[in-house]
Amino acid sequence: MIETLLAALVSGLVLGSLYALMASGLSVVWTTLGVFNFAHGALMMVGAFVAWTVSEAAGLGLLTGIAAGTLVAALLGVLIERLLVRPFYGHRSMLLITVMTTLAAMIILEKGAQIIWGARLKQLPRLIDGEVSILGATISAHEAVLVGLAPLILFAIWRFTLKTRTGRSLRAVGQNQNSAALIGIDVPVAFAIAFGLSAALAGLTGALLGSIRFITPVMGAEPLVKAMIVVIFGGLGSLGATAGAAYLIGLIEALLIVWLGLYWTPFVLFLMMIIVLVFRPNGIFGGKE
Repeated sequence: MIETLLAALVSGLVLGSLYALMASGLSVVWTTLGVFNFAHGALMMVGAFVAWTVSEAAGLGLLTGIAAGTLVAALLGVLIERLLVRPFYGHRSMLLITVMTTLAAMIILEKGAQIIWGARLKQLPRLIDGEVSILGATISAHEAVLVGLAPLILFAIWRFTLKTRTGRSLRAVGQNQNSAALIGIDVPVAFAIAFGLSAALAGLTGALLGSIRFITPVMGAEPLVKAMIVVIFGGLGSLGATAGAAYLIGLIEALLIVWLGLYWTPFVLFLMMIIVLVFRPNGIFGGKE
C-alpha cells in the first residue's frame, strides 16, 4: 500500500509539472486580457509538430526543434491576437466573441496541421534517455527533467512579471486598462506580448510533451481541458494559484486513478471544478472580490 501511494505521489508530481506548464500560458492571457484562449491547445500541437519537423525531418537536433516550435507558436499567438482578438476590444460581447474566434483559430490550426503533416502518428526523441528512481518509483529521465524544469520556467515568468518593465506593464494592464493607458503604457502592445508569451509557453509545452505522447493534429484537446480545470480550480488571474492548483490536481488525479480507475477520474475532476465554481468562484487559492 505504501509503495502504491509513493508511486501515486511521484506520478502526481510529473502530472502536476505538465499541468503547470500547460496552464501557465492560459493564466498569462487571462491575467492581462480577461479572456480564455481556446486555441491554446492547438498552439501546443503546432509547437510539437514544428519541433518534430526541425529535429527529425531536417535533422537539426532536438533542442533546435524545441526552440523553433516555441518561436513559431509565439508568432502564431501574436497573429491570433492581431487578427482575431484585437478588432473586438471594447465590444460589450468581447468575451463571447473571443471564445468563438479562438475556437475558430483552433479548428484552422488543427485542419492546417492535418494538411501539412497528415494524420500519421509522430513522436519526438527524449531529452535524456534512461530511467530515474524517486521514492522507489521509476520514471523516465525525460519526465524527471520536466519535474525540474517546470518550477524554473514558472519562477522565470514570475520574475519577468515582477521585476521587468514589460512584465510590470502587463500587470498594470491586467489591473486597469484605462489607468495603464493614462500613464503611457501601450495597451494593444501589452496584449500582443501577453498572447505571444502565452503561445510561446504553449509551444514549449507541446514540444516537451511530444517526447511523451504521440503527436497528432488533435493532441492539444486534452491538455487544453486540463489547463482550463487547473486555472479555474486555482483561481483566475494568479500565476502562483495556477501553479499550486496544477500540482494539487496532478496529485489528486494520480490518486483517483489508483483508487477509482482511469475512466472515472475525469468525471470526478469535472465534478470538483463545478463544486469550486459554485462555492468558490475565484478558485480555492483566489482572493475575495
